[in-house]
Amino acid sequence: MARGRGGPTITQVAESAGVSRATVSRVLNDHPSVDPDIGARVREAARRLHYRPNVIARNLSTGRTRTIALVIPDLANPMYQSLLRGISRAAEADGYSVLVAEAGSPDAEATLAREARRQCDAIMLVSPRMDDLSLEEVIEQADPVVVLNRRPLNPRTGVVAIDYASGVRQLVEHLRELGHRDLVYVAGPPRSAAHRERLAALHSLTGADPSLTLQVLPGGATMSAGYDAAEAVLASRATAALAFNDLVAFGLQSRLNEFGVNVPGDVSVTGFDGIELTRYAVPRLTTVGQEALDAGAVAWSLLRARLTTSDESTGGGVTVLEPLLQIGDSTGRVPPSRVPSAPGSGGEEDPFAEDLGNIPFGWVREGRDWTLLAGGTLLAAAVSGRSMPPVHSPRPHLHPVHSLAGRAMTVTNPSDHRHHFGLSLTLPDVNGTTYWGGRSYVEGRGSTLLANHGVQESLEETLDRSGHELSSRVQWRAHDGAELLHEQRTLGSFLLPGPRGWGLHWRSRLHTAGGPVTFTSPANRGRLGAGYGGLFWRLPDADEVLVLVEGGRGEAIAHGSRSPFVIVQRRHGSTWSSLLMVQDEEAQGRVDPWFVRASDYLGVGTSLAWDAPRRLEAGAHLDVVVRAAVLDHPVSADEVPELLAAITAAEGPAAPLP
Repeated sequence: MARGRGGPTITQVAESAGVSRATVSRVLNDHPSVDPDIGARVREAARRLHYRPNVIARNLSTGRTRTIALVIPDLANPMYQSLLRGISRAAEADGYSVLVAEAGSPDAEATLAREARRQCDAIMLVSPRMDDLSLEEVIEQADPVVVLNRRPLNPRTGVVAIDYASGVRQLVEHLRELGHRDLVYVAGPPRSAAHRERLAALHSLTGADPSLTLQVLPGGATMSAGYDAAEAVLASRATAALAFNDLVAFGLQSRLNEFGVNVPGDVSVTGFDGIELTRYAVPRLTTVGQEALDAGAVAWSLLRARLTTSDESTGGGVTVLEPLLQIGDSTGRVPPSRVPSAPGSGGEEDPFAEDLGNIPFGWVREGRDWTLLAGGTLLAAAVSGRSMPPVHSPRPHLHPVHSLAGRAMTVTNPSDHRHHFGLSLTLPDVNGTTYWGGRSYVEGRGSTLLANHGVQESLEETLDRSGHELSSRVQWRAHDGAELLHEQRTLGSFLLPGPRGWGLHWRSRLHTAGGPVTFTSPANRGRLGAGYGGLFWRLPDADEVLVLVEGGRGEAIAHGSRSPFVIVQRRHGSTWSSLLMVQDEEAQGRVDPWFVRASDYLGVGTSLAWDAPRRLEAGAHLDVVVRAAVLDHPVSADEVPELLAAITAAEGPAAPLP
């Protein structure tokens, strides 16, 4: 078919489809009265002829611009950028363009919305902050309108809402599972409907649970608001801060870091919205995600329904989307000093004054993790590590660990070494993959961040009948996903009535998953003394620290020694706590050198590749067996034989590793 100089015409499309020009016009303008078969025939003819309607002429004839206006409060907020992206993509697919208007203040919103409607076919109001009367007037005057994140009274209005109450409930339940009872809310803008809904949900939850307390601090919606609220958050003495949104949480975390406050060791922080940037925060932010819900596309579907029909009831009503909890690293268990009923401190009555043998004791499942409880008091938590950032080599580990008197015995994600996580079996190099986390030592280059971080994944956990022994199968995957090692891990626990403490029997058997594997450390590549890699225990700092081994005292003597034991004494004011670690030479078939740090930071562990690589042939296995005792007094080297006898008596016979 011949074409005119300006390209194919509507007449040519009509002739090709065997219909009138008016029918072609109705089809291309999405008129609902056209028979679907005829519409399909017309569109096929237009496609075949490469026909494109004259947009200006069509708009003049139809009175439409094929554009919509999006009125938002803040273009800098990534949450609104995500909505804009979803709306634009969906609208563009239907031949519409989106104009964006930023309402700098709540008072300007109504005027801006009316002006935008004069230039567009419809408008979307995102999180409008105008008062209810102004909102209803705008909806009446500017219809068709769709509103996001606010619920106007007009039932004909299409509304896309987020179930903020559900999101807040998920955050509070998560914090409550971690032991938090004192909460503080860094509020959003007073005229924000989202803030009012979240605050109402918080009041409802704390009102229904007398064990929870809630303080509310003025805030806002920006990082500056969170930054400025940090001092007030600390002054509140709350153990967990819930920020109005992720940006506020970012600002709060930044200021807390400047103060030297450990998040989450000293205080936990949560956000709201789940913007993409949360995964890059340090520590990664715990939040409630709504970005994946694609609220923008849902809103466009409602508005499109209004644009393509004269029925005012079409596209109305409320569509509620439920956000999902995204657990990061910014939340952790309540600080040990704030754990209720911590015994043996401040001259208070000791709940463990009775015979320890009569106190309920053992591992209890909490969600996907396990906690070790003595009379209801938390002694340790075995966590999966699934939420750890990949750069930290995710792995199951113990944190927190407390003494019977409530002293903190582990630290996680500390500012000096972000990849240290409580107590874990962690190796710096297995066939080129690191399970230590952080940087790898490269000969000639020093510590270098490589893309070689592996993952330890606990496949299943089982508990023995006594509740004292927790076993798990752990798969060690390389940075490329290949299986390197299979581990059978058993954590035996016991109370020590005589010396008044408790202990842990860590037993791991590592099997090769296929071919041979080689364990190495930086010390094998020229970094003197850096033979770390094995069962590593990272402790919190204290007012005074003493390290004891069989040959004497001090880091210089302990580091690299093959002493049968190592003791770390820590003074807290006028009181002491001690950690005793003993390698089981009979079970392991060896005593590995101790890796000890007490000056730069406080950590102690065994070393599987102290001064030379260790090779494990295909089909072979390697055992790591260590007993540890946690006590609330300064343990001396002379006490070790007596303590070992008490440990042996308390733990009883151990089942053999498979």
